[in-house]
Amino acid sequence: MTRPVFAATPVGVASYFSPAHLQSAPLGWLLPLAFISTSSWAQSSGTLEAVTVRSSGETALERTVSTGSRLDVSLRDTPASVEVITREQLEAKGDTSVVDAITRSTGITSLGHPGNSGSSLSARGFTDTTSVMRLYDGTRQYGGVGVSFPFDTWSIDRIEVLRGPASVIYGDGAIGGVVNVVPKKPSRGPIRNEIQAIGGTDGKRALAFGSGGAISEQWSYRVDLSGDRSDGWVDRGDSSNRSASGALRWDVTRDFNLQLSHAQGRQNPMRYFGTPLINGVQDPAIRERNYNVLDSRIQYKDRWTELMAQWAPSSHVMVRSKLYHITSNRYWRNAEAYAYNARTGLIDRSDNTEIAHDQTQTGNTTDVTFTGKLFGLPNQVSVGFDVNRASFQHTNNTYTGSSGSVDPHHPDSGYFNSSVPFIPRYRNKAEQYAVFLENRLELTDRWSVVGGARFDHAELSRQDLIAGSQAFKRSYANTGWRLGTVYKLTPSTSLYAQASKAADPVSGLLMLSAANAAFDVSTGKQFEVGVKQTFWEGKGEWTLAAYSITKNNLLTRDPANPSLRVQVGQRSSKGVEGTLSMRVTKALQLDANVALLKARYDDFRESVGGVAVSRNGNVPTDVPERVANVWVGWKLAPAWTLSSGLRHVGKRYADNANTLKLPGYTTVDVALQWKATADTTLTLRGFNVFDKNYFSTAYYTTSQWLVGEGRRIEVTLNHRF
Repeated sequence: MTRPVFAATPVGVASYFSPAHLQSAPLGWLLPLAFISTSSWAQSSGTLEAVTVRSSGETALERTVSTGSRLDVSLRDTPASVEVITREQLEAKGDTSVVDAITRSTGITSLGHPGNSGSSLSARGFTDTTSVMRLYDGTRQYGGVGVSFPFDTWSIDRIEVLRGPASVIYGDGAIGGVVNVVPKKPSRGPIRNEIQAIGGTDGKRALAFGSGGAISEQWSYRVDLSGDRSDGWVDRGDSSNRSASGALRWDVTRDFNLQLSHAQGRQNPMRYFGTPLINGVQDPAIRERNYNVLDSRIQYKDRWTELMAQWAPSSHVMVRSKLYHITSNRYWRNAEAYAYNARTGLIDRSDNTEIAHDQTQTGNTTDVTFTGKLFGLPNQVSVGFDVNRASFQHTNNTYTGSSGSVDPHHPDSGYFNSSVPFIPRYRNKAEQYAVFLENRLELTDRWSVVGGARFDHAELSRQDLIAGSQAFKRSYANTGWRLGTVYKLTPSTSLYAQASKAADPVSGLLMLSAANAAFDVSTGKQFEVGVKQTFWEGKGEWTLAAYSITKNNLLTRDPANPSLRVQVGQRSSKGVEGTLSMRVTKALQLDANVALLKARYDDFRESVGGVAVSRNGNVPTDVPERVANVWVGWKLAPAWTLSSGLRHVGKRYADNANTLKLPGYTTVDVALQWKATADTTLTLRGFNVFDKNYFSTAYYTTSQWLVGEGRRIEVTLNHRF
């Protein structure tokens, strides 16, 4: 087996509310959301979500985002489902983990585990990093099966989430969606500093510092530092993280600027690989047991460096170009596989695994946007290219070794043991290029059409470092496209529709084996329709989307020879997603979202004991078909805010046969915030306050499940100066 492996100008603090033409209230579909939020309010003993104070001006749907299009159009004018998690929302909810913050958005859930660096996501019925892409400031790290940076929200300005295929913008690997984590940037204005300290249960402690502003008329900067430690929620579940980022911007002229940025992080996450089923069920008595060895180790080191140039030679032309270099070094040494032995009553451990990933990537992305007329009609067009070269060296011990069986309740963990040397096994190299085009034509002042296409080409080679020979060399090519339209029924209500085609690699490109290299990319198509509306004089807004996606060329084991894989089949998903944000009173804010989907294998057979077994009609693994989030906030007094949030994830399956079910769960978070002065805030937070027991995903085998985090209490002190 193998184990794993983000620039654009910042958008200021976007405001939600402004006077707008009074429109009809949201339709009947919002009633379930209202019921959920009312119920969660009552069940939380009146505790409410912190009200985010927003300045007057444009509504959230008028935000300009970079993730849904390269044309810098607003959310309302984008024919797709795009959502923005702002800095204010991150602070109100207290999410310090990037993945925790992402999964507050509509329909996005986590299936993170140590093998994918804890970063993999599920969206619209599709899973993992080969189907749900992660970006850092618009840049993607190619080729692995997980991304380990960024992981801390301290340095983050906002998170943009595009649901559905995004190959036309970012290339293959985004049939389910794409998440762009945008860091804080240098800004004009006086220098401001910020410091934050956190202490809590499970040994949680964290410190962070940030500073930014203008140094002179031409120079500005941004610096962010953070670190945290925790004892975790299982035995020997300690972890520690460090992150640093900085950027220096030079406004050479009014029309031309350069920005040099660097970010790096080091993680030592929990060395926990799950809890095995006992006679087919989870035993509550061993929920917190950790069966890894005493000298286990996991470490991720990442460095991202970028030089960004932006030039506006005229009011109708914008040129953007960035040169970047990324390095990632990841290391694992653990006993990873655990299975209950009914005969001995012990947990058998196997696959003592030692792995190192050494990955580098250097590239350039350049695009030019023109604003003008086409056939006498207002038009925007963006053209550009993306080139990069990447290298990936894989060092391992062939996953061979055992540290013995242990008692389920009182494990004597022992030490790592393997007779196979830990040496470099292979090196994959890839040279990639892409060209892309996107265009938006305004047919009338109400009706616009957006279309785009992207061609991607990759040349991949693999060097067998043991044999000293080339294992294979081949190329991949794919064209993705999107065609959409937006029609404004009224100034506050827009309808949209789009069709798109995308592709996913069969595995992480830089980790392809000789066998998997023979397969073509998986392809997918989506059709989506939706409505976006502001109402109640701009005090509220809601969106509703319906979609259908199909994905072909799935991999499965050959029934005639289970050691080989064949490419067959199709899986699909159909769903409805809704969001609601409403300022009920000056002191009361409601935010909610819900995603309902039907995901299925349509044509899929897998080998079971050498026999082909149909999984048609089954739900793919790690895909919840019901996901909802509700946030309600009440400003008790000028200096006090009471807050509460609810997160619901429906049941998922751990196996293709749908015989092993990870139960659905609902967790509740609560916070009380005191603004002691204009610059000092003290917050008491409770996460999963009812201590709901749940499982986040299955790992390694279908019967080895990871226990989710229990109740956690934190106190946060934040001061700006």
